[in-house]
Amino acid sequence: MSPLAFLGRDLAIDLGTATTQIYAPGLGVVLNEPSMAAACAATGRTLFGADAYAACSPSSGAGMRAVRHDDGIARWPVREGGELAGRLVKHFLSKVHGHPYARPRLVMALPDGAPPILSSAVRDLAYEADARRVYLVEHAVAVALGAGLPVTEPAGRMIVDIGPHLTRIAILACGAVVAAGTVHAGGDAVNAAIATLVAREHGLLVGEAEAEAAKLRAGPSWKPLDRHVIVRGLDPESRRERVAWLPVQQLYEVTRAPADAIARAAATALERCPAELAADVAAHGAVLTGGGALLRGLARRLRAAMGVPVRRADRPVESMALGLGRYADRLGAIGPRPPL
Repeated sequence: MSPLAFLGRDLAIDLGTATTQIYAPGLGVVLNEPSMAAACAATGRTLFGADAYAACSPSSGAGMRAVRHDDGIARWPVREGGELAGRLVKHFLSKVHGHPYARPRLVMALPDGAPPILSSAVRDLAYEADARRVYLVEHAVAVALGAGLPVTEPAGRMIVDIGPHLTRIAILACGAVVAAGTVHAGGDAVNAAIATLVAREHGLLVGEAEAEAAKLRAGPSWKPLDRHVIVRGLDPESRRERVAWLPVQQLYEVTRAPADAIARAAATALERCPAELAADVAAHGAVLTGGGALLRGLARRLRAAMGVPVRRADRPVESMALGLGRYADRLGAIGPRPPL
């Protein structure tokens, strides 16, 4: 084994609060797993990613529970931070490399306009996971690249990235963020609305994962509204899993509020950007990325709110990983600062 192979290949990692994706140059996205940790109540053994998710499903019978941390429940370590988040990243890296001693160079995203302390925290997390070097890329630039936008051109382009908790809106030109906005509405707000609907109509307890699955089963286009989707939930009385049929029309209605909040925030960001860039966006439109981009009817709502064309990225859930991967593809050739 060569020294480089032992250290590990260059990787791009989209460390999301709900899902982690890893991109390997020449291979594409090689890992896509929940950013989750769980511990066995009997043995104390900790599982990560897909293993943790499977063990915590109602039907697993594995006796798993959320991992507890000093400051509370850390079932989703990226949200909580701390030592467990570093272990999660290290687990994913070793899974990709096939051995636990790899020390790859990592490309990671940093929220636009993040303060230096957050930049240091992201670097520290990567080094705790045994990365030998870390490169940070602006969130909006990476997402736009992954969506296939020509961000280095002077014309303004808009990206609407809908994450679990937060939707980030950015207008880019010449490889930089010109105007940006955020709104505390995303996939989790939609999932919570679905879970509330199922509890009210069918008396079933539905977790985040199943609400997300029901949303995806509905697909990216609302019509026809008279269809139904299957949702699985836990009957609180029998403690058994039951299946219910959920009308797509009801899904549409309960997800209206978070979708409208995103539409208003996008329209506000457009109003605040320079007139010439707003004209560019009016001509080229906006692109939706992130898991929330799969929400039915969202593109239509945004078109109505902003008066510009809106389309979904070809691979919206992978846009961040693909964009970061553009940088990782060039690391071996260009040295310390991966260009666009």
